[in-house]
Amino acid sequence: MARRAAAAAAPLGDDFSFVSPVVKYVLFFFNLLFWVISMVMVAVGVYARLLKHAEAAMACLAVDPAILLIMVGVLTFLITFCGCIGSLRENICLLQLFSVCLTVIFLLQLAAGVLGFVFSDKARGKVSEIINGAIVHYRDDLDLQNLIDFGQKEFSCCGGVSYKDWSQNIYFNCTATNPSRERCSVPFSCCLHDPEQAVINTMCGHGMQARGYLEASAFIHTNGCIDKLVNWAHSNLFLLGGVALGLALPQLVGIVLAQLLINQIRDQIKLQLYNQQHRADPWY
Repeated sequence: MARRAAAAAAPLGDDFSFVSPVVKYVLFFFNLLFWVISMVMVAVGVYARLLKHAEAAMACLAVDPAILLIMVGVLTFLITFCGCIGSLRENICLLQLFSVCLTVIFLLQLAAGVLGFVFSDKARGKVSEIINGAIVHYRDDLDLQNLIDFGQKEFSCCGGVSYKDWSQNIYFNCTATNPSRERCSVPFSCCLHDPEQAVINTMCGHGMQARGYLEASAFIHTNGCIDKLVNWAHSNLFLLGGVALGLALPQLVGIVLAQLLINQIRDQIKLQLYNQQHRADPWY
């Protein structure tokens, strides 16, 4: 009994570690995966940015998908870098920075979702502002132009509130002083799709803004994209919830793993200090 009590009171050996290799390397490879993804995002964003003309890219900087991709990629790269190095080197400072950044991003996403739901009218106004800004810069950015055309085809809509919103664009403006050949027209993506038509008529929207709703509706979609987008969101709440959960789940996993590893590293430090104190004890 005396021997057992002495063994229990003795400090743990140097080969013992509170740090779990499973938690450590799962967190490392988890961050490594998103680190690689972030580098791909930055590379694609930079490549897309370099393909554009400088003046065209600067004209619509606020809604440039390439800039958005680069910003998200750089942010993800920095955060996952802290997670990778922090887990591999068992560095508490880097792991805490990684955990805090993920927590802040998660809370910001949660707050944005709640505020968007509570202040749906203001959110609708912001969406309307973004769409109107995109209409103004439609011809300035090829990526933005393709994005708008895709949206109008997918949702069978035209413009923000109605097809006449395209008058905000200098090329489609209906004023008599507009010298553009596309004066009073709408993009071909507004046109009604004819499945039997093999060749797309890109001039099908010519002069449609000068026509009334009833007359124009025989050739183009007259309803705006804002209402169609809101209706789609209301009818696909489960899908949007699944996407939000898919974005939040990796963040929560990263936060939990980082906190577990931090606590294990702290316990290991306490163990090392305990062993050092007992070795310095002359009665040890």
